[in-house]
Parts: sequence; structure tokens; C-alpha cells
Amino acid sequence: MSLRLSSTPRGARLARLLAAEQLRAWGLPLEPATQIVAELAANAATHGRVPGRDFDLTLYVVGDTLRIEVTDTRGGRLPHTEPPAPEAESGRGLLLVEALADKWGVSPGLPPRKTVWAEIDVAQAPRNLAEGGPRLFGAEGLSS
Repeated sequence: MSLRLSSTPRGARLARLLAAEQLRAWGLPLEPATQIVAELAANAATHGRVPGRDFDLTLYVVGDTLRIEVTDTRGGRLPHTEPPAPEAESGRGLLLVEALADKWGVSPGLPPRKTVWAEIDVAQAPRNLAEGGPRLFGAEGLSS
């Protein structure tokens, strides 16, 4: 699945909802993947936002690994984890991603892009065998 979404709070919420629908279609568990999508999409809409530019969400499975990628157009602003102040109301998103994902990182893209990615082992997750399991989908959107 690969989608382009607006770099807004609404786009970030839509990313989580559409990811959940795709995971259901693939027969994969929703958590922790939807939480990771929510955090990465919220970061793209907040910290990676450039007015007039969208972010991309891509989900695919290779072997036993679900890969989540969020690409924004603010390549010069790389994410990093640091403990927030105890009274802070935000700043915990990447700490959650780090805790929930088996691996995560940042890959530079064609300027001005960067991709923040996370991987989850789905070896124990049930697959939708009737549809042949997860596949990579192009920009046409969700599969049925």
C-alpha cells in the first residue's frame, strides 16, 4: 500500500485509519503497527511539514517483516529520540516507535525528502491465505 496524504493532523489520522484497513485485508494484527503509523504520520504532519507538500505512507511485507515507511519533504530535519520533560505534553512519539518496532531508522531520499521507517516481525501473525497474504501495492491505494 502506498498513499500520499496531506501534511495535516487530518492526514495523519487518515494514515492510521487506512493502514488499519490494509492490515485487516492482509489478515495481520492492527497493533502495534497502527500505533507506529500514527506516531510517524503525526511527526510528518508536525515536524516534517512544509506548506503545500504532502507526506507518503507505504506499507509492505517482505518475508516475515512488515515495513512501515513515512516520507516527508523536510530532509534536513532528522528525527531523534530524547526523553521529554516529565510535564511535557508531547515529545514521546519516537520513544513509542522505538519501544514498539523491532527496528526503526531514517533513510535520506532525493532532496528534500527523508523516510522514517519501522519494521515489525509478523512471523506469528495469521495471514489471509485466501488472498495469498500481504503484497506490495502501488499508488492506486488500498486493495480489497
